[in-house]
Amino acid sequence: MRFGVAAKLLLVMILLTSIIFLVIGGVSWIMMDNLGNYATGSSQALGEKAIGESTTALEEDAEIYLLRLATDQAEITDMIFERIISEMNVINAYGREIIQGSNITPVQWYTKENKPLKPGEAGVIHLSPGVQLNDVRDEIDRISSFQAVFNPLFHADNRLTALYVTSSSGITIIFPWTPRVDATFEPRSRDWFIDALAKKSLTWSDPYVDVLGNGLTITCSKALEDPVHNQTWVMGADITIETINYRIITTQLGEDGYAFLINQRGDIISRPGLTAGATRWDESYETENLLQSTNEDLRKIATEMTQGFSGVSRCRFEEGDKYIAYAPVKSVGWSIGLVLPVESVIAPAQITGSVIRNASEETHTHITHQMSFLQTVLILSFILLFIGVTGISIFFSKFITGPVRILSEGAKRIGTGDLQTPVTINSGDEFEELAGVFNKMTGDLRNYILELRRTTAEKERFTRELEIAQGIQQSFLPDSVPDIPGMELAVFSSPALEVGGDFYDFIPVGDHEWGLVIADVSGKGVPAALFMALSRTLIRVSATWKSDPASAITEANSLICRDSKASMFVTLFYLVIDSEHRKITYVNAGHNPPLMLTRENKNDITLLKAEGIALGIIDGIDLASVTVDLKEGDFVALYTDGITEAMNKDGEEYGMERFSEVLINNRDRKLPDLIEKIRESIKEFTKETPQSDDITLILIRAS
Repeated sequence: MRFGVAAKLLLVMILLTSIIFLVIGGVSWIMMDNLGNYATGSSQALGEKAIGESTTALEEDAEIYLLRLATDQAEITDMIFERIISEMNVINAYGREIIQGSNITPVQWYTKENKPLKPGEAGVIHLSPGVQLNDVRDEIDRISSFQAVFNPLFHADNRLTALYVTSSSGITIIFPWTPRVDATFEPRSRDWFIDALAKKSLTWSDPYVDVLGNGLTITCSKALEDPVHNQTWVMGADITIETINYRIITTQLGEDGYAFLINQRGDIISRPGLTAGATRWDESYETENLLQSTNEDLRKIATEMTQGFSGVSRCRFEEGDKYIAYAPVKSVGWSIGLVLPVESVIAPAQITGSVIRNASEETHTHITHQMSFLQTVLILSFILLFIGVTGISIFFSKFITGPVRILSEGAKRIGTGDLQTPVTINSGDEFEELAGVFNKMTGDLRNYILELRRTTAEKERFTRELEIAQGIQQSFLPDSVPDIPGMELAVFSSPALEVGGDFYDFIPVGDHEWGLVIADVSGKGVPAALFMALSRTLIRVSATWKSDPASAITEANSLICRDSKASMFVTLFYLVIDSEHRKITYVNAGHNPPLMLTRENKNDITLLKAEGIALGIIDGIDLASVTVDLKEGDFVALYTDGITEAMNKDGEEYGMERFSEVLINNRDRKLPDLIEKIRESIKEFTKETPQSDDITLILIRAS
């Protein structure tokens, strides 16, 4: 059988085309599978890497936060114990005056059978078993004089449970008066009495069961010798373990975290759940000693704590891994520890990991479906192309064989991931132009892949860091509004970005006094949030230590100026509510003056003005305290400039006039409803314009 040249060429072209299609199809089929597997594997690997990095970042941030929190809590606890020590020194000095005879004032004294008219302002005399009243009446007259100093000290410090003095002759005066003293009670056999006599200095007892029915208690005691009458007095101050747990070493660790306190010997002084159980007051109570724990890691941590070191360690106990941050309480030689489960720290990373894994599975399923579809399309495309090429080969076999082969090789290289080698065709026709377009496409694809990888990684890191920063900042703000007798409170705060510079706080500063802080840090975003955390901590410490608003904020400014290195400042308005006398005392450090609406003049607004500049600018500022009496129905609104400077799309500000009008027209509403009314008014004004500044609002109404 003879074939012409055209037929042979056609057969050769068909054969070559068939081979090319089969090779390209097979390689493409394999490459699509490989690309699908690679994409799925890369997605899963990136997800696991993100989970690991976020877990590590959370653990590192948690250790820094816990150590800072433990140090701050140790300093606060130290200040409280130093106050008790100073109170004991006052009682000791008063006792010296009694011994010297310069401060003996006849005072009515009472026994537990003789109840005074005001039990909270008098003490009770208890005689140890075997002591006769007539034998010690003169000493009772002298020792009862301590009531004059007990009364102001006890009512000034609500952490104290009882104050008392026990004589070596068997006389004890206990303040305040109580009928619950057992007749068989012998205070001279108590450790706090024996240790005070032995050490001749101020001592702190181990926990024991109190005879007055207050449960587990510790005592600060000190001996005072009376050489004139050849006697020794031991003065004591009681604090219950419950008070230490809930009013001294309280922390913001959530439901799973807690704080504990140990002494120099490793004995646990306090921790949540520590009770006397069935132990009676006249029975010995044995507390747990961490240095004797069977847990080696816990013993090592206890050793560090008893030696006065600070640090953070990870330990497994109570059926789980825990972080323990610790710092010394220097005034008493003890150490405070904060315990937080590790799983509480890495919980956000676990949730994120679950989301990423689910997304990876969805991606894998989607890629599998797409690959099946592309393979089907590939088969149909090859069939159609084969038919088309067969027809075209009849006419253009001599012209297209070379360029097509070159282009097909370039396509194979792309399939293998080679985006560096260019396709070169010098035919002088459209194929040469096509090769140029092909090379440009390869370069664009290479640049796009690199840019996509970089931007995706950067976006994931930035999003993860902002989520962590937002959670940490929210933990700094109060969880709830305090219940202040005679006052209604409501608060609202909304940052303009994920994190912001506004903050507020409620600080207990006395029996009937609460400090309220509203502040605005210069700038926005993460720098403002970090400076906000520093400022909030220093202001809270200063306000707790100093009751006068001007002194507290002046001290806070000195601390902020000393610690701030970023040339940032914070405007602040701080007021102290005296609920007993229904008045407020405030200072203003460069902040917007709050608005006050009185009951008599419902349509008039008064600005609560005071002289002062922002904190963190200069050290040694002068602030003036202003006191305002409140009447029932009087109303005060504290706010940041995010309200009055909220802008609409035309750049117009919301302004003080609109804000004042909403307050006047809605002043009789419940405070939460009034806050919602203010938010609706601002939203109606700004419409779709994004929030430009942080917004914080505190409303106070005398009821």
